[in-house]
Amino acid sequence: MISDPDVVGLLYLVTIVCFVVALRFLSSPRHARKGNWVGGAGMLVAISTTLSLEGIGNWALIVVGGLIGAVAGVVGARNVRMTAMPQMVAIFNGVGGGAAALVALAEWHTEVGPVWDSTASIVLSALIGSISFAGSVIAFAKLQELLSGRPIVFPAQNVVNILVLLAAFGLGVAAIGGVHEQWVLWALVALALLFGVMFVLPIGGADMPVVISLLNAFTGIAASATGFVLDSTVLIVSGMLVGAAGTLLTLLMAKAMNRSVANVLFGAFGQVQTGTGAARTDDGRTVRATTAEDVAVQLSFARKVIVVPGYGMAVAQAQHDVRQLADILEGRDVDVRYAIHPVAGRMPGHMNVLLAEANVPYTQLSEMDEINPEFSQTDVALVIGANDVTNPAARSDPGSPIYGMPILDVDKAASIIVLKRSMNPGFAGIDNELYLDPKTTMLFGDAKESILKLISAVKAS
Repeated sequence: MISDPDVVGLLYLVTIVCFVVALRFLSSPRHARKGNWVGGAGMLVAISTTLSLEGIGNWALIVVGGLIGAVAGVVGARNVRMTAMPQMVAIFNGVGGGAAALVALAEWHTEVGPVWDSTASIVLSALIGSISFAGSVIAFAKLQELLSGRPIVFPAQNVVNILVLLAAFGLGVAAIGGVHEQWVLWALVALALLFGVMFVLPIGGADMPVVISLLNAFTGIAASATGFVLDSTVLIVSGMLVGAAGTLLTLLMAKAMNRSVANVLFGAFGQVQTGTGAARTDDGRTVRATTAEDVAVQLSFARKVIVVPGYGMAVAQAQHDVRQLADILEGRDVDVRYAIHPVAGRMPGHMNVLLAEANVPYTQLSEMDEINPEFSQTDVALVIGANDVTNPAARSDPGSPIYGMPILDVDKAASIIVLKRSMNPGFAGIDNELYLDPKTTMLFGDAKESILKLISAVKAS
């Protein structure tokens, strides 16, 4: 057991430094793996130090809880596919928020009384943690397609949401003001859970990266508030690091979509028309299908190819095959780059993680602002399952729900090849004008199967 407070403080300081350094490393794909190791080491120090403190009791429950958590973590890390990673991130966020709310309830039950100076922290921990938990569960259900990915709305929904949140705030103010009855915090938690559910229901799949980032920030803030409840400096600092990182990422995601966070949360984005699932015509323009052999010829004789990955690539688990195709083309002196849109996929950095898993060199990954000027000098843009982030309507159609959202300038390439299962729309629920561009041809089918056909055709060309 560790009884010296100076030693405890020093060990917790090591933990905090590890977390800060880990965040710094995670800002670059080149050092991301190292960042995970440093962050994990910091967490190991924090857990070991906490379990070594005097007064830690009921080791049976601690061991059982630790084993359950360890099994869930290992199984999740080893068995969850990259396509399901957003769901896992969402549910892990929710678990963190739920844990903060449970700690608040426990402290309220044991310490409520006339003399008590932790009420505000407990109220915040219970309120924000419960919202994060319930919202993350709904986000998980939408991503897992247990619920519709489209906005689920009802009349006066925003008004009802505001009233529920105000009622929860009212109970929190009453608790801070001296109403220390047990039912007060339980009612606050119930209202916060209800708000968390209704808060995420009207948000469409296209906005899910922003929502995941925001819920991550909520969990961090709830954990920080719990640190004040438990008088834990390391929990306060680590929670604020998560909260700050999640908030900044939320703002960056909203900026990448050229929308305010309020519009994302209350705009019911995605409640628009659905596609027919078949080729169509528009003002005389027609969607043109192509074959793997024709695409292989274009790729083989191109000087520069830009790959635009999207969620379709993730669903098909085609990232390794995309890397193999790129290696073959580079062997023929073709310059291959990857264009990464900030909100491509279902969570921030989704495409970066997928391509890193396939060992694509980070130097080939280019963010939107960096790669857009290069499309006009590109022979072939190979779009793999990316929809909304390539839709020219964002620039040209003021009536489009994505109007004003910065997109990848794929339409400026000399030739555009789109790999897609069908003509169904993306998360925003709208048809993509790019598919009607005379320079665009569609290679229909599962992305992985199409890439494998391309590999064979390129080798044979």
